[in-house]
Amino acid sequence: MKTIDQLLADGVAGKRVFVRADLNVPLDGTAITDDGRIRAVVPTVAKLAEAGARVVVASHLGRPKGAPDPDFSLAPAAERLGELLGADVAFATDTVGESAKAVVSGLTDGQVAVIENLRFNAGETSKDDAERGAFADRLAELADLYVGDGFGAVHRKHASVYDLPARLPHAAGHLIATEVGVLKKLTDEVKRPYVVVLGGAKVSDKLGVIDQLLGKADRILIGGGMAYTFLKAKGHEVGISLLQEDQIPKVTEYMERAEKNGVELVLPVDVLASGGFPDLKTKAPTDFIAVDADKIPADKEGLDIGPKSSELFASKIADAETVFWNGPLGVFEHPDYAEGTKAVAQALLGSTGFTVVGGGDSAAAVRTLGFDENAFGHISTGGGASLEYLEGKTLPGLAALED
Repeated sequence: MKTIDQLLADGVAGKRVFVRADLNVPLDGTAITDDGRIRAVVPTVAKLAEAGARVVVASHLGRPKGAPDPDFSLAPAAERLGELLGADVAFATDTVGESAKAVVSGLTDGQVAVIENLRFNAGETSKDDAERGAFADRLAELADLYVGDGFGAVHRKHASVYDLPARLPHAAGHLIATEVGVLKKLTDEVKRPYVVVLGGAKVSDKLGVIDQLLGKADRILIGGGMAYTFLKAKGHEVGISLLQEDQIPKVTEYMERAEKNGVELVLPVDVLASGGFPDLKTKAPTDFIAVDADKIPADKEGLDIGPKSSELFASKIADAETVFWNGPLGVFEHPDYAEGTKAVAQALLGSTGFTVVGGGDSAAAVRTLGFDENAFGHISTGGGASLEYLEGKTLPGLAALED
């Protein structure tokens, strides 16, 4: 895989460089609530601009349905990118139309532009190779070189991620190179004990990665909404907690395999349970009780791991040489149910091992709860991409960057 440093060594001055970034940031109206993904691509964009490239940044945002939708405009992200670069960033109001062509042709050496949301064109996400390829052809007209740096999208077979690199000389940006290096430390170069913490809502989202980790990890800690399917599989009452009953046979199989393989599978021993899901907008105090994980009342919903579980999880992380964490341990967006997630984050901070926060909601939780990002070994920008890599899948966006 060619790196951006090799591309820069060959010379990029005066050349149009298409940077496939991941600017898919959360918005409250037009206000960005977490700019982590924008900050992550700044080193690549800045280095290209400093070398005299004419930089064309492209990304998706949200899930528009193949047509322009003002709710998913990249304009706020373009503005924030300019603030972080300390330079004006031009913005095209379409992807491959007259605005994009005019903005790109107007760039001078060292200038940066952002084109509008790629998913405003149906060809970006089409499953039809010809339609996707036709859109990639039009994108290729905007550039001379391609740099892939949108790690959060490399598991998608989309035009700008998979088809476009085949049409232009290409290289991996700093972010993708860093992400891949980190993931290799979690797969090929693991230091032990290797502890994995998995949370989030649905166990079905994590089945593939659990399957792989049962042969690699020393301990797997399970929290979040997905834990209740495990607890139910053990015969415990889970009340009205989130439950995927159809996954109980698979979960049971995984628990048996963990025991057979000598992998310690750790479940919550207590939970915070309430009569209903909290209103995340008001953040008003809620009525909850701490109960043992095998004694959840039939009319209660588990919304966080309890204090004994927090202590247990922290103790299981304490001696780890490698820790991978993906998924919050509770409804961290509400202060009453953030303590479990805080405890795990704090345990990672206290670890002397290599700690990785696996993107998505985990990364959002770290920022939302006020932790110093630089204190962790690595915070990934792509939760789904990280998980699929750990599952052993071939990621289209990475395959496309191979020479």
